[in-house]
Amino acid sequence: MKRKLIAAVGVAAMMSGIAACGGDSGNASKDAKDRSEELTVWLMVDAQSTWPELVKDVNAQFKKKYPKVKVNVQYQQWADKAKKLDTALGGDKFPDVVELGNTETMQYILNGALAEIDPKKYDNSDTWIKGLKDTCTFEGKQFCVPYYAGARVAIYNKDMFKAGTGSDVLPQTEAEMLTALDKVSAEQGKKDKRFSSLYLPGRYWYAAMSYVAAYGGSIAEYDEGAKEWKGNLSSAESQKGIEHFINLVKKYNKADITKDEQDHANVMANEKAALIYGNGWESGSVTDGANNGNPKLEGKIATAGMPGPEGKALPSFIGGSDLAVTAKSKVTDLGEEWVSLFTSEKSQEVLVSKNILPNNEKQLEPLKAKPETAAIANAVPDAWFTPIAPGWTSIEKDEVLENMLLAILKGTSVADAAKKADDEINALINK
Repeated sequence: MKRKLIAAVGVAAMMSGIAACGGDSGNASKDAKDRSEELTVWLMVDAQSTWPELVKDVNAQFKKKYPKVKVNVQYQQWADKAKKLDTALGGDKFPDVVELGNTETMQYILNGALAEIDPKKYDNSDTWIKGLKDTCTFEGKQFCVPYYAGARVAIYNKDMFKAGTGSDVLPQTEAEMLTALDKVSAEQGKKDKRFSSLYLPGRYWYAAMSYVAAYGGSIAEYDEGAKEWKGNLSSAESQKGIEHFINLVKKYNKADITKDEQDHANVMANEKAALIYGNGWESGSVTDGANNGNPKLEGKIATAGMPGPEGKALPSFIGGSDLAVTAKSKVTDLGEEWVSLFTSEKSQEVLVSKNILPNNEKQLEPLKAKPETAAIANAVPDAWFTPIAPGWTSIEKDEVLENMLLAILKGTSVADAAKKADDEINALINK
């Protein structure tokens, strides 16, 4: 679909930054060993905690070519990154390279905050995972580089399932899985009344929207005639998915159903849950003693595709991150080269070695047959994504979906809560 670039406050300033980038050709023509600028890179804490050796190696490669350029990597927290970035881009101290969650990119593209990139400069760009590439693309132009992908899967305690059902394998259909969960509840509930065979937090909108997608619904749809996005949660399909999710929460979550999913790996680590629906890497968090996990569960936690309604697998949200060079940067060529090294095939192999999904189909393919990654890798092709719309970030910030789910849990009908959410989405999504 083709959408006209929306004028926004600050675009003129951003565009002046883009124009300034045209002057970088003088820097690019200088001998690499004579370059003496500084390159500021904002990465999320995931890189610092999980693949610090990759950052170190890429910086070493970069320094070998540009010995006088100082690379200043600054690690950011997801909770306040967007606010910090907005403030930085409005001032004179901003990053040259920034990591963005793939639901964040469109707002910055539309505001003119990201420099256009040439995909040909990056390894495996011809097989970039479509769900990630689309979040970087506007009207045929590319404004960021896919970094890594993520999908949600069933994460379960094999011992608990075996004790309740006689098998440590997660059933492949939802009907069979729910029967198994009932048996696990009966067995484990004797020891702990607060035990959840399926710990599904009520405000977990990624999970709720997976059930919406399973029934053919969606958060919003683009109206080609009106040339605008419109909320679609009130559709019969979407309401059916929301109701399915809510019923699972009410039946199986014996803890606080009004929470979100931020601590669900920790709940499983404390042996208060037999099954959670989470990012594939969260299975490692359950057993990681250095980060509130439980090492005693090592070897007992497994992943599998999450069964969904009507005998099909539950569609997963395709998460992940992208890397972009900011339009205001005075060293866009250096930023592009650093990103190229950081997302090279060699660099992606480091992520693959940690069971993180790479940014391209070529390196993803072998992971579909690897036991540790098969479930998550096979979830990528049929995954769903949030609307690639200008106002999506505002919808996330206002917690429209979380508030809708919370209202339903507190007694509002699905129809009324979905209608209210659609009205809120319509007021924000096209801005």
